[in-house]
Amino acid sequence: MFPLNFVALQVLICSAAFVSGGKVLVYPMDGSHWINMKVLIEELHSRGHEITVLRPPDSWYIKAESPHYKSITINSPAGLDEDKVGIFVTKVLNIRRNGASLWTRLSVAYEVMQNFYEMHRQMLQMLGKMFENTELMQSLRDANYDLVLTDPAIGAGVFLSHKLDLPLVLNVRWIVQGEGHQAIAPSPLSYVPIPGSELTDKMTFPQRVKNVLNYFLQRFKIWYITESNYIPFVHRYFGKDVHYMELFQAADIWLMRNDFTFEFPRPTMPNIVYMSGFQCKPSKPLSKELEDFVQSSGEHGIIVMTLGTLVAKLPEDIAGDIAAAFAQLPQKVIWRHKGKRPSTLGNNTLLLDWLPQNNLLGHPKTRVFVAHGGTNGIQEAIYHGVPLVGLPLMFDQQDNLFRMQARGVAKVLDIGTLNKDNFLEALKKVLYETTYREKMKTLSNLHRDQPMKPLDRAMFWIEFVMRNKGASHLRTESYKMSTIQYYSIDVVAFLLACLLLLFTVSISVIVFLWRRVFCKSKVKKE
Repeated sequence: MFPLNFVALQVLICSAAFVSGGKVLVYPMDGSHWINMKVLIEELHSRGHEITVLRPPDSWYIKAESPHYKSITINSPAGLDEDKVGIFVTKVLNIRRNGASLWTRLSVAYEVMQNFYEMHRQMLQMLGKMFENTELMQSLRDANYDLVLTDPAIGAGVFLSHKLDLPLVLNVRWIVQGEGHQAIAPSPLSYVPIPGSELTDKMTFPQRVKNVLNYFLQRFKIWYITESNYIPFVHRYFGKDVHYMELFQAADIWLMRNDFTFEFPRPTMPNIVYMSGFQCKPSKPLSKELEDFVQSSGEHGIIVMTLGTLVAKLPEDIAGDIAAAFAQLPQKVIWRHKGKRPSTLGNNTLLLDWLPQNNLLGHPKTRVFVAHGGTNGIQEAIYHGVPLVGLPLMFDQQDNLFRMQARGVAKVLDIGTLNKDNFLEALKKVLYETTYREKMKTLSNLHRDQPMKPLDRAMFWIEFVMRNKGASHLRTESYKMSTIQYYSIDVVAFLLACLLLLFTVSISVIVFLWRRVFCKSKVKKE
């Protein structure tokens, strides 16, 4: 009995060390990014950690009151405005529908760049006011947080962690410069496609040219949107010798919201932790009314459609074409749509203001998911093995859906040229060509076949940083090197100089010896 009791006591002691509550300061990004940050917050809370969330007063999704966290509302607007976002989405849709000309594409790109520029500018204004509020900053220091958890699509949480001298964990796919890997891991342009280029890891020569051109376009966007905002801010608050990207690259752990069922094979780093699908979970039973509607589909099954958090309604003519296409199918359709009821709507289609997406995707009768291509929706589709018909609207959605199409699990349409016929054709293709479902099931099996759940992996590494006051042993110091040092340009230049010197000395010796020999020979002849 004694050995058993001793073992039990040891287990309890070890468990206590792992579950002791820490204090986490969270600086999230609003909108759809908050949805997955909230999953981490709720799981941390369930493990006994104390969470404090910083939010602006005009926050769209991040509520001041929650059973899972305390909030600090910063008295400076910098959140996402729902009405402005709606107007922007409608404007982008209208631009895209006017044609796919070069001018149209440039107009959309410029509109997106302007909105990102303004978002970062407002965020940094708010952060500057925080830094200059000595009472607020002292209260944050006195709280003795164990780490900062932030979404680096905006820089506020990164900069705050350095001001407070706290370990930093990133909930990341995007940072202020673009895709997260590009900032921390080697990314050869020969086989690592620039996001948005719609290329795979197997590129022909023309495609590699396209990838390089996309890289320079990305650098232009960084110069226009990011550097014009972030360089002056960091120089003001951190010193002239600090580059803003150093502060991002110094993060302890990068919790990456994808994995290699989504990402093409590429180099990675020890402190990148892949947690794709961490928000996914087994489906729960539907309400009786919804279950009855689903069951009424019989052997044909159902189609689920939603265009995410930013798009509640579509222009009436597009909605009418979509409804007309749905009406010609034997499947039942559940469609999240807040706009005017389309006159072409069939009896097989149910319109809802909100739908339980995860529970519907996990239902055995779901055949196709019509989606805009947001990361959360795509990961839930992979988790549940449901093929896609994609209607990308903006941002990373086109690139996300391209990756799914490249794997043979999605059919992607341009919403600017969408009509009843091509939408119906895409639906029938994904519904009735079995390869789409079979390949998605394969992806789902690959995603699920791992030693621990992605959410548990994320929790382990967050708590690892708490226990060890950081994870510097996993972090490369390469970010402290200049471009010349990183690419060994100085070493190559030195070796070339040595070779040139050796060549010069050798030629000089040969010339000298030849002259000596020639001169002696000439003297003897005379």
